[in-house]
Amino acid sequence: MNLTLSHLKKEQWKGTELPLDYISTEYYDVKILQSSVGFEISLTKELLKTPFISRSDEKGYPDKLYEDYRENPYAWGYLEGDRLVAALETASENWSNRLRISELFVEETYRRKGLGHHLMAIAKEQTRREKRRALILETQSSNVPAITFYLKEGFTLIGFDSCAYSNEDLQRKEVRLELGWFPEKRKKLKKEDILIREENPEDHHQVEAMTQRAFWNKHHLGCDEHYLVHRIRQHGDYIPELSRIAEVDGTIVGAIFYTKSMVKDEKSKYEMLTFGPLCVDPAWQGMGIGEALLTETAQLAKEKGHRGIIIFGEPDYYPRLGFKTCDHYGITTKDGKNFDAFMALELSKDSLKNISGKFYESPVFEDLPKEKVEAYTALFPELPKIPFPDQWD
Repeated sequence: MNLTLSHLKKEQWKGTELPLDYISTEYYDVKILQSSVGFEISLTKELLKTPFISRSDEKGYPDKLYEDYRENPYAWGYLEGDRLVAALETASENWSNRLRISELFVEETYRRKGLGHHLMAIAKEQTRREKRRALILETQSSNVPAITFYLKEGFTLIGFDSCAYSNEDLQRKEVRLELGWFPEKRKKLKKEDILIREENPEDHHQVEAMTQRAFWNKHHLGCDEHYLVHRIRQHGDYIPELSRIAEVDGTIVGAIFYTKSMVKDEKSKYEMLTFGPLCVDPAWQGMGIGEALLTETAQLAKEKGHRGIIIFGEPDYYPRLGFKTCDHYGITTKDGKNFDAFMALELSKDSLKNISGKFYESPVFEDLPKEKVEAYTALFPELPKIPFPDQWD
């Protein structure tokens, strides 16, 4: 298949109709029985006497991309040239912190070729990235092929509406079903299960591959953090005696790299620490590995007499580890700015109290030309570049 996966931009694809046609020889019979003690509900798969045929051009309300009533819709599609052969659209449900699949379409000639599975994987990744508690969707009790696919993808029934489309949905055997998928809840590892140690030269490629997986498509299409790690090791600002990697059962699952930085005012310079990247393999995220790396190395830095750590980091993560925005300390960026992602950690009580000025990180963070990043990326297994709505560009 000569197909291209692309973000379907709203300004180009809004209003595009999706022919969501299907034929089913089975249906889920929905029965609701009321008694004096409550309700008894059953959904049983049954054979149809005649196939159920759904044609979008006969419904009178065809499915379209980027409908106005959807909250923050975002769509991807597989294109054969300029022709759309598969598409997935998600929409926020912020009040309940869920993500809804508002459209999923695969052209009939391209079904059972993995396109739906690949698009569903993107929706699940968006769910995890945005820390949503569930991924949900709507289907019909008459659409058994779709239900079978969703069940294989790990969805389960979370509810139904017996009069969503008409007052005779039960009789017509077309009842709206709500299905949901729930991200895996990972347990925190015990401290003794995580080995934190210095990096050896033979670890370098494995650490960089792990770093690439951790940051791939996180802030941009692809990433450059694996190349940054490579450059940091060669730079005079690198502090290997503070940097560490994390292992679980002999597998490298995380790393943290420290470099020298400074705060300057008109009269003085103050040496500071900066770490970055701090990364954990996606398969091990949410298990306390990043926190363990930071906690152990910050204590080591304190013991070596360092004042503080200044970073550009995620404002919903680092404050719970003791970081505060730099405006608490009279420190700004070199451009004189402050914002939530610009944070500092005092390594001892009031160690930043009498320090103010502008922050300057190592120039190694600016020495990442795109062509060199791409050349270095070719040394690793190929990963797909996928756009997500929370990327910076």
